Amino acid sequence: MVGADIAFMIICSGLVFFMVPGVALFYGGLVQAKNVLSTTMHSFFLLGLATVLWAFLGYTLAFGPDCHGLIGGLDYIFLNNVGMAPQEGATIPHVLFMTFQCMFAVLTPALISGAYAERIRFSAMIVFSGAWLLLIYAPLAHWVWGGGWLAELGALDFAGGAVVHMSSGAAALAAAHALGARKNLQQGGAPPHNLPVTVLGAGILWIGWFGFNAGSALNAGALAANALATTQLATAAAVLGWLLVEKLSTGKPTTLGAASGALAGLVAITPAAGFVTPQASLFIGFIGGMICYGAVLMKRRLGYDDALDVVGIHGIGGTWGALATGLFATVIINPDGGNGLFYGNPGQLGIQAVSVAATWIFCYLGSRVILAAVNKIIPIRVSDDDEQWGLDMSEHNEQAYRIY
Repeated sequence: MVGADIAFMIICSGLVFFMVPGVALFYGGLVQAKNVLSTTMHSFFLLGLATVLWAFLGYTLAFGPDCHGLIGGLDYIFLNNVGMAPQEGATIPHVLFMTFQCMFAVLTPALISGAYAERIRFSAMIVFSGAWLLLIYAPLAHWVWGGGWLAELGALDFAGGAVVHMSSGAAALAAAHALGARKNLQQGGAPPHNLPVTVLGAGILWIGWFGFNAGSALNAGALAANALATTQLATAAAVLGWLLVEKLSTGKPTTLGAASGALAGLVAITPAAGFVTPQASLFIGFIGGMICYGAVLMKRRLGYDDALDVVGIHGIGGTWGALATGLFATVIINPDGGNGLFYGNPGQLGIQAVSVAATWIFCYLGSRVILAAVNKIIPIRVSDDDEQWGLDMSEHNEQAYRIY
């Protein structure tokens, strides 16, 4: 099975990599035409920046030997001691595990970019994303997956409900508060410029998520198969849940609603995929679609401009998924996990709630501090004239579409 595990994890790593261009397309279609390249650039640039930072320092901070439950040691700095031999108890090369985790580290700051789209200065985005990866993402990954204090507490997060989705949602809220609203919102906002591109991005994300969740089993076994099934079922149910409440709320189901519902289901099942039954995943996804729809509507009442709904989908969807894990987790599926409330262990729900609170507080406050520090060096927001002109031209001197 060692060869099969290696082949499986190489494929899963590629699928997670594929999610980053998927995010670029999903977000790029949602913004105005004058900002599509700048929005796409955020995700694509992070394929370079985050990978290099992960290799140099991020991986060792996340997965190096535990230091007081808070951070990893420097044994793996610049990939020192990360070779082709498996780690103890593993069947895949250490370097393959590092690469698989690298894809998560690239994806997460790319998700945040949806909150500050159409108004952030590109140079400020670079500094913020690099600092956030090392100072927020890496410690949180260590807490949950690297043997840190949340792992010791018993928090369950199979594929990144806290590490990827709540962290990006909390950072997105911090960015929305720090940058303020886009100017065009004063005139009612602008509709997405290319919904077919957004739907294509959603489809790529759905495909890539199979590697994201099933790959988190770290071997080609029955647990990976269960994670694959729960991912598909929850996502499908979330499309139905989102469209149901959208129809009841507005009278019309929309293509954007279907794509957003799929993303909500993918997020919601992420922490639970390897701990719950396929039957439970249907409920998690259906409720997740409805909850995330409501959360997206709440941003207007709460007065923050999360441009592409990172908070409502990733932050709230990840929160629901983490708490649902505390309800539906069962050792029937994963003996290395635990039972949730519905399987006789109410304490697991409490542990999940602690992990949710810790993630939101740490990631929101830490992100606000980083944004404030960056703003002292580089103004994080473009000028009003540049925002009006569009970031494609003002930041990158190029246009996505030329009409003659």
